[in-house]
Amino acid sequence: MSQSPNRMFDEFAKLMTDAAGVAQGAKREVETAFRAQIERFMSDMDLVSRDEFDTVKDMAIKALDDVEKLEERLAALEKRLADQDEKAAPEDKA
Repeated sequence: MSQSPNRMFDEFAKLMTDAAGVAQGAKREVETAFRAQIERFMSDMDLVSRDEFDTVKDMAIKALDDVEKLEERLAALEKRLADQDEKAAPEDKA
């Protein structure tokens, strides 16, 4: 039984289509395994999301601003206290 050339080409095309389908499936499996491995690796590294990072960054900036304001208030209070001590010192000597 000899097959006609068209029948052979049809069978060959079907074989290549099946091979392409198998290759696509293998590609999906490799990608899925790779993603799972990367996700496992990332979770082990205790990384934070960008939103969490930005939130903490904003909190740190606000805290630093508050510290600067408190430092200014403290310096003003220390100056007032020093001025009061200077005024009281001459009275003590008299």
